[in-house]
Amino acid sequence: MEAKKWKSLIVKNCKAVGTYQKAFEPVIATLADILEKRDEAQEFYVTAGKQIIVEHTNKGGSTNLEQNPVVRLINDLNRDALQYWRELGLTPSGLRKINEESLKQDKRSALDKVLESLES
Repeated sequence: MEAKKWKSLIVKNCKAVGTYQKAFEPVIATLADILEKRDEAQEFYVTAGKQIIVEHTNKGGSTNLEQNPVVRLINDLNRDALQYWRELGLTPSGLRKINEESLKQDKRSALDKVLESLES
């Protein structure tokens, strides 16, 4: 999927869980780019035959088996994307953390807030 479509989907999901803020647009754009690159890497992996293990010949001429670099790239991009998902509150733990922090910031009741504003 293209970054533009990913961005739209991410914004929609953030709004659905109540974590969207205009200030998060750069973070959302970065996540969308990561997901677009991940999709491209997955597409390449599939068209290249879905080989998890590939042969690699080193400088000395020895051939060894190793994990496909594309698989490593996909895993790295997924790990990076997950961090952004968490920061945006789009994972259960990320959303819980955001909600807990907002509760800690303002433990006063609505009545306390009104009374405080009347005193000012």
